Amino acid sequence: MAGSQSPDGGSSAGEGGTAAATQPSDARELRSELARLTDPDVSPTELTELALGNRRFAVELYQHLASEYEGENLFFSPYSVSSALAMTFAGAENNTETQMAATLHFTLPEDALHAAFNLESQQLNSRGQDAAGADGEGFRLNVVNSIWGQDGYPFLQSFLDCLALNYGAGLRVVDFINVPESCRVTINDWVAEQTEDRIQDLLPPGSITGLTRMVLVNAVYFNAAWLHPFEVSATQPGDFNLLDGSAVQTDMMQQTELFGYLDGENFTALELHYDGGEMSMVIIVPDSGQYAAFESGLTLEKLDAIISALGPQRVELSMPGWTFQTGSISLSGILRQMGMQDPFDSLKADFSAMADAPGPLFISDVVHKAFVAVDEEGTEAAAATGVIIVPTSVPPPPIPFAIDRPFVYLIRDIATETIVFMGRVTDPR
Repeated sequence: MAGSQSPDGGSSAGEGGTAAATQPSDARELRSELARLTDPDVSPTELTELALGNRRFAVELYQHLASEYEGENLFFSPYSVSSALAMTFAGAENNTETQMAATLHFTLPEDALHAAFNLESQQLNSRGQDAAGADGEGFRLNVVNSIWGQDGYPFLQSFLDCLALNYGAGLRVVDFINVPESCRVTINDWVAEQTEDRIQDLLPPGSITGLTRMVLVNAVYFNAAWLHPFEVSATQPGDFNLLDGSAVQTDMMQQTELFGYLDGENFTALELHYDGGEMSMVIIVPDSGQYAAFESGLTLEKLDAIISALGPQRVELSMPGWTFQTGSISLSGILRQMGMQDPFDSLKADFSAMADAPGPLFISDVVHKAFVAVDEEGTEAAAATGVIIVPTSVPPPPIPFAIDRPFVYLIRDIATETIVFMGRVTDPR
């Protein structure tokens, strides 16, 4: 690989050495000459283990965010956060690596972990062949990655190889040192393009400075029609009961159909499939007065038990539509609370597998932003995560079910059991 040319004419270093660009350019990409593995050697057991760890991280992150934003609507993509941090994990060593693995529930050996992420993302990107989107166009579930690095910085070839083989990402060369604001805008524009403009300004002003050396980004965009769309003419005003006991009026969508359903202890759960049958939304509605207790007691084991117990049932469903967008959320404090302390510590972080740098690198922030819109036709959702690195028979009568109080929900891939998005609605207005 010594002296090989990148696709855009940049040079890459020999195996085991470093790679650096010679000219700054927002468009030029420096990458390993290795192509992404389209058929990685991953066993079903390894893929199941990755999905299990990702789901466990999803529920734990939900609990921390729910506490941080008490009483508010919430929406995020745990899969996007895991993916962006998995790319960062490829450069971690020693205690930094150990803490990241424990927090993110990465239990596979590192080579197997990255290969499993590769296969999982390719499976997600394959969903919805010939299915419809919520906007009348085709179904879309797009998972994409990008890495933005400082021009001339000595990133290790082994690190670039891992990103190319498993995440399909090359290093896009920018000049953080001299034009940090221009770099921030360039990265935000890329995220907006990948999410059909639903995620704009992921990186807020001031998040990128002359000290930034790398930004690792994952973006997810989802657009799917319901398997059984709601009739717009059936939508009518109805009450939605808030956590404080008051009620507000909102438009409630109506239909009677066969859904996955569970009348559980202190909650009711419902699963709505998207066109194509490969993805679904699971909504869990705690009984009146039980929301706080249910949410605080939600574990992965309880969530998995709920999903596995869902059974077909004719349901006379009434539920709101909603649209919600977060601001750019800093996850650095929450990830520290969850156990990832060294990666954010300029004196303790060890990303020596990322670059042959004169000084240590550490994570200055992990920024996340998400959008969701649910209506009669289906669901549109998008999210992006940026990791900023700096130095240092006769059917029975349908069961009436009105989703008229706060609820937890998630959008999942059925085959891999991956939780792609997760959130709650406390007020659908």
